[in-house]
Amino acid sequence: MTAFPSASSATIGNTTFHDVVSNQNGQTYRIFVYRPGGEPPENGWPILYMTDGNAVIATAVDAMRAQASYPSGTNVTYGVIVTIGYPVDGAYDPLRRSWDLGPPPGQTYPPFFENSPEVKTGGSEEFLTFIEDQVKPVIEADIPIDRNRQAIFGHSFGGLFVLYSLFTRPSAFTTWIAASASIYWENCAINAFLPQFEAMHATRPGAELFLSCGEYETDKLAPFQRGARDEADRLAQKKITRNDVYSVELMNRLNNLSGQPIRTAFEIHAGENHMSLLPVAVNRAIQTAFAVVKPHQTV
Repeated sequence: MTAFPSASSATIGNTTFHDVVSNQNGQTYRIFVYRPGGEPPENGWPILYMTDGNAVIATAVDAMRAQASYPSGTNVTYGVIVTIGYPVDGAYDPLRRSWDLGPPPGQTYPPFFENSPEVKTGGSEEFLTFIEDQVKPVIEADIPIDRNRQAIFGHSFGGLFVLYSLFTRPSAFTTWIAASASIYWENCAINAFLPQFEAMHATRPGAELFLSCGEYETDKLAPFQRGARDEADRLAQKKITRNDVYSVELMNRLNNLSGQPIRTAFEIHAGENHMSLLPVAVNRAIQTAFAVVKPHQTV
């Protein structure tokens, strides 16, 4: 069998990446930017910011392109996608994301691997400041953006970062999407910032929070986990990490705030575990951030 006659690197259409040094910590971040072709809407493009940029950019762009060309059938329009990642070849930089996405004050943990650095959390404020003070201004200077339609998405630790961002800078975005948010992390440290949010009521008009998790992040084991030697350990761990329980508690608390500063919803995705949820959640983020008509709106 002969090889194909030539080979070229695959690229993501209309997408560029830029390595940017943070003024906060001196670290380099890789910023992926998808910009639609054609003329922007009168009010500018809606925009979706995403954490774990390396892992989500291709899925996000293709999910939007596949749907936005048929808005009457999909309810998805074109928008700008900006994902913040790291200058690595893999999907993640585990050490750096632990620091960037973990709310302060954070803790120190043993190394992931032998001869690797300690794992530290607690850098969310630095990371959020980098997005707000360095990333957003550059994007908005180059691309017409509808500042009333800014969304942010994160999964797992990224979902935790979305909640930290909401609780500390509630006017930074209008739509907040937290998939499999690790609310339980460090004894629910994120809840320390919730009273601040409840007192401020400083969200944008129409603010919304979308929470989600996979079916097998509840009290259920996935089929491939049933009967395994560690089944009892897995079931015991679920009592600590129940994303459905923590998300529902947060949803009810926010929806019962006086004046309801943010509309909050929660969704469980059938057949998904913590990691398999990611592409499903990315697609839902596209459908949410770039919806032509929001589900609760009347046409």
